Amino acid sequence: MTENNQENQINQPVSEDTHLHEEPNVKERNLTANPGDRIADESQSVEEKGQQLAVDDVPDITGDRITVPTYFVVDEPNGEKKALHHVKDAEEISDVIRQARVDENGNRIW
Repeated sequence: MTENNQENQINQPVSEDTHLHEEPNVKERNLTANPGDRIADESQSVEEKGQQLAVDDVPDITGDRITVPTYFVVDEPNGEKKALHHVKDAEEISDVIRQARVDENGNRIW
């Protein structure tokens, strides 16, 4: 490059090469946006799962402060308790809620 070309060159900031980092970044570690959404690698009891929080005392869109459990503990028809993950088991949680709003004859209770 000639001296004149160097003067006309535009030096723009560029992002760092992520491959130069020694530690993997959040995307490389496949973490979710919310650490409370993660499912533990080790086995946990229903009681332990029931104590985990996905969101703890943060404002929602209305400004109300909310707490969201990572697992919803529900009673199975056989009397056992089951921990449903608020993301992975969302469809089953919806089914449980729908069942709670019908009487023994299947009529919706509003």
